[in-house]
Amino acid sequence: AWKIPESVSGPAWHLIGHLQRNKVRPALELFSVIHSVDSVRLLEQIERVSEEGGYRPEILLEVNVSGEASKEGLAPAGVPEVIEYALGCRNVTLTGLMTLAPFCPDPEQARPVFARLRECRDRWEQEFGIGLPNLSMGMSNDYLVAVEEGATWVRLGTVLFGHRPAWRPQAEERWEP
Repeated sequence: AWKIPESVSGPAWHLIGHLQRNKVRPALELFSVIHSVDSVRLLEQIERVSEEGGYRPEILLEVNVSGEASKEGLAPAGVPEVIEYALGCRNVTLTGLMTLAPFCPDPEQARPVFARLRECRDRWEQEFGIGLPNLSMGMSNDYLVAVEEGATWVRLGTVLFGHRPAWRPQAEERWEP
C-alpha cells in the first residue's frame, strides 16, 4: 500500500487482505475495490466513511466456505444479512464474493471450495435478483483450478514475484548521545 502514492495514475488498486474498521478511511483513500468485507459492522463503516469522503468503492464479501477457523470471512449462513445491508447502501457497490482455500500442495483439493463459492453466488443472485459477477478466488498454487471453477480475479503474488524472504527481526538499534 505504501507504494501506491508513488505510482503513476491509472490502475485500480484492490485491497485483498483483512480490513479493520479503524483502517477504513486510509484504505478508501488508496483502494477502489475491497475484496474482504466480512461483517455488517465493517460494511456500515465503509458506507459511512464513503459518504463523508465522497468515495464509491466496489466491495466483495469474503466468505469462509471451507469453514477453517484460521480463515477470516463470513460463514455462508451469515452472507444474506450482509447482502441485504449492502443493497441499501448508496455509496458502496456489491459486485461479488471472495474466498481463500486451504493451502494444499495438490490444487485439486481446493476445487470443492471454489465450486462451493460459485454455487453460493449463483443461489444468492437468484434469491436477491442481483448480479454478483466477480469471484475473487485462487492464488499462485491453485489459480488454474479457481479459473476453471469461475474465478474472475486471481491473486498471483508468488508466481509473479517469487517467494517472500523469511522475516527476521532486525537487531535493536541503540542510540547513544
